[in-house]
Amino acid sequence: MPGLERRLKAELPEVHFDRFTRGRYATDASHYQIVPLGVVVPRSVAQAERAIAIAQAEGVSVLPRGGGTSQCGQTINESLVIDCSKYLTRILEIDAAGRRCVVEPGIVLDELNRALKPHGLWFPVDISTASRATLGGMVGNNSCGARSLRYGNTRENVLSVDALLPDGRAAHFGRITSDLSGMDANSPVRPLAAQLLALAAREAEEIKARFPKVQRRVGGYNLDALLPGSNDINLAHILVGSEGTLAFTTHIELKLAPLLGRRAVGACHFGSFHQAMDAAQHIVKLGPIAVELVDRTMIALARDIAMFRPTLEQFVRGEPDAILLVEFGEEDQEENLRRLRRLEELMSDLGFGWDKSGARWGGVAEVLDAKLQAAITEVRTAGLNVMMSMKEQGKPVSFVEDCAVPLEHLAEYTARLTGIFEKHGTRGTWYAHASVGCLHVRPVLNLRLDKDVKAMRAIAEEAFAMVRAYKGSHSGEHGDGIVRSEFHAPMFGELLVRAFEEVKDSFDPHGLFNPGKIVRAPKFDDRRLLRYGPHYHPEPMTTRLDWSAYPGVGGGFQGAVEMCNNNGACRNLAGGVMCPSYRVTRNERDVTRGRANSLRLAITGQLGPEALASDEMAETLKLCVSCKACRRECPTGVDMARMKIEAQAARAAKHGLSLHDRLVGYLPRYAPYASKLPWLLNLRDVLPGAARLSEAVAGFTARRALPKWRGDVFQDSEISSWPGSSSQVGFTRLAPLNSAELGQARVQVPSTSSLPPKDVDARHKAGHDGGEVVFFADTFNRYFERENVDAALSVLNAAGYRVHVATPIDNDARPLCCGRTFLSVGLVDEARKEAERVLAALEPFLARGVPVVGLEPSCLLGFRDEIPALIPGEAARKLASHAFLFEEFLAHEAQAGRLKLALRPVGERALLHGHCHQKSFGAMSAVEAVLKLVPGLAVETVDSSCCGMAGAFGYGAETIDASLAMGELSLLPAVRKAAPETLVVADGTSCRHQIHDGTGREAIHVARVLAMSAAAARGM
Repeated sequence: MPGLERRLKAELPEVHFDRFTRGRYATDASHYQIVPLGVVVPRSVAQAERAIAIAQAEGVSVLPRGGGTSQCGQTINESLVIDCSKYLTRILEIDAAGRRCVVEPGIVLDELNRALKPHGLWFPVDISTASRATLGGMVGNNSCGARSLRYGNTRENVLSVDALLPDGRAAHFGRITSDLSGMDANSPVRPLAAQLLALAAREAEEIKARFPKVQRRVGGYNLDALLPGSNDINLAHILVGSEGTLAFTTHIELKLAPLLGRRAVGACHFGSFHQAMDAAQHIVKLGPIAVELVDRTMIALARDIAMFRPTLEQFVRGEPDAILLVEFGEEDQEENLRRLRRLEELMSDLGFGWDKSGARWGGVAEVLDAKLQAAITEVRTAGLNVMMSMKEQGKPVSFVEDCAVPLEHLAEYTARLTGIFEKHGTRGTWYAHASVGCLHVRPVLNLRLDKDVKAMRAIAEEAFAMVRAYKGSHSGEHGDGIVRSEFHAPMFGELLVRAFEEVKDSFDPHGLFNPGKIVRAPKFDDRRLLRYGPHYHPEPMTTRLDWSAYPGVGGGFQGAVEMCNNNGACRNLAGGVMCPSYRVTRNERDVTRGRANSLRLAITGQLGPEALASDEMAETLKLCVSCKACRRECPTGVDMARMKIEAQAARAAKHGLSLHDRLVGYLPRYAPYASKLPWLLNLRDVLPGAARLSEAVAGFTARRALPKWRGDVFQDSEISSWPGSSSQVGFTRLAPLNSAELGQARVQVPSTSSLPPKDVDARHKAGHDGGEVVFFADTFNRYFERENVDAALSVLNAAGYRVHVATPIDNDARPLCCGRTFLSVGLVDEARKEAERVLAALEPFLARGVPVVGLEPSCLLGFRDEIPALIPGEAARKLASHAFLFEEFLAHEAQAGRLKLALRPVGERALLHGHCHQKSFGAMSAVEAVLKLVPGLAVETVDSSCCGMAGAFGYGAETIDASLAMGELSLLPAVRKAAPETLVVADGTSCRHQIHDGTGREAIHVARVLAMSAAAARGM
């Protein structure tokens, strides 16, 4: 619509009508896809108001959107999308004494609660998507939370709403009396209120008869809030749950609650899912604030997810069929403990015991540690995404997910619904809110298949009929959207469906706001609306990496991309690492979800020909720093760093490489020659104007100095022990320990789960004596920071290990390289050549089970990640299982009681920043543990996302601003606050350079800390 686009762009700063942006907003967390007309990102309520006015004048509908995490299709439509989540995020007022606040609709729940915490308050509708769900979206969907048993749903916690009506007038919706006394005669709400009250009075008997009497009822419009007989009617509640169909919310007044104190959690284990469901009705009588279900499927899937596995190991006993997580949250912890005792007694009274078998096996595992409770909550709230981590074309599909039934019927309902699933050839996954009879259940279906779409229709009709028979609600959470709006007639009756239409028409007679939701909805199984509908045809493609773990074209690349279910966990703004670029731009383009959607649309031809190699795709991926946080933190395991390699390879094949990319990619090839003339290359940052010239010619920003070349690079020949040699390691400039020093007491470290999976003690399984290692000197430390190599070798020497170096077995004397730089620019074939050289050189050591130890996380951890994807096979798998970061190796040796290393104090405090790849591979516990070996050293780990340097990213003229902004999120401010005598520790080469450039402080590798400590112990 060129007229609409032209008018919007003339008046507003952030307006998007391109294919890529519209495609990114075509989906939410449901299984639907509808491409919008365009997207406006208003910077103020006034800009949103202007966009609405222009849309109305052009005759197009408007869709308000927050985090885009709706599971029923509420936030997609063939409309003009107004994205509130980037700028409309202010807290306008906090009234701590009155326990209330006023916010704009785009603020994220976790962000609000972080601001409320110093006041001892929170907004207690604790939904699982709290890290990315906006308050406007929560109001639109009438969101519920795990603790709704205590706090109710959003409707019960909203005091008032300010909104724009379809005609552009601003209106306030709050408490009114039934006779409208006290309401301004000129208020635009007054005639609406009169109509609504009259409608509710007319249909009062039908409302009382047909509205389900369960707490979890969020379907339709809330006409029950307007029933006659009350002088305390809140008109805002008609907007709660209205899914953006009635008005555009501008301000929300919320009721707050005091923060929860210490809690007690009982993990009730059951040998039978049915018995767990039957027990829920008895458990709630003990007064818990939550009873949450985790079933055996979720437990099994979560155990396969690295970030969740350690948590499950701490509280799951045996192989339960189901666990009910029962939480007590009274102010008095002693009362919580008493209720926990009563829970144990109840389980015994119901016939469960750890000593029993079959359906009656079970009991209560107490969880009193607050950190473990938080970790369990993290697993529980990721339930949907854990379920969606299945690597198959069939996925758990949401359409009967949120039905709510009275608790006394819960066990029978789940059994009968399981039977319905089996009847249609599928199975269901179960989790969530057993306390209120609202279990999230998703049958596994492949909606690409017509038979599975028909099965979805049959299951829905049978399930909803059963829910009605139990006097339950087909919408117990997550609202109506496209999924359930069609089914309002059998649930509420035709009279109330007509009444719902009257509500819509009273507010919005011309259908401006989000049409087709709640009333006049399309068929929920209309294949034209499905993400994988008749239009969905992946195009044949050749990929460079191994994607065989997934189904689909490109050797499984399609399936890997489709693992993104749009849940939006990557939009988290604090904690963890994912997604650093989104945290600084707040653009949908720059979040993992947005990139995955773009890739999916590109490989299925929905963004035009050759979209994968296009300029638009390059722009989409430009700010992805390949931190690999999504690999670990995305609950469905979307690995955007690896996907980016495929996209860059496709682009390189079509368009070739820029000079900038060639200089970055081929660094390991020309580094030996550059080190011969370091003074010449370093002139770039010495001669006036040279840096600006390099920016113009090669794209390296003039605002940073490049790493300095040096002549005293590390040479492999400096290690004198070679394969088969039994001689003690010799190092230039480093003295070996004597036998007395080696005999000092062993040092123990805490257990760490950061080591390579399944084969953490590979050398002993191979019959090796554990006394030797192969040291891998990476390009960055070899040529730019050899001090780290020297330090690591001195520590290994001091600990008595024989150190080998693997040298190339081809005719090229150039040192081995992991291939990281080649991958970073899409030169996969060149990276594969480097990987083949590495495997060939290391094979003799791997055959004997000798660990491979390295310093640079991005290089060494590539042995576990990229090399197996480049060269699938046993050799790569063996390398992956034998590859250790320096600190991982030492931590494991100490844990096994083998580390003999004398250390002395070198300082009182260390500030530690973790490299993104260390975090992605769970290696942070190892570096923390190793630092704590140093006597008297207190270690503080910065809660940081990516440092922002990310290899060459921070040196790019087009990316330096984003690089600096990432550093300023938390890392650089933390370093500036550190006392001058504090050791700043960072194992990543890029991280150390970012810290130096951003703060002037020198950060050092953990190897240098240990080397200083060991030298102090030797009196050196």
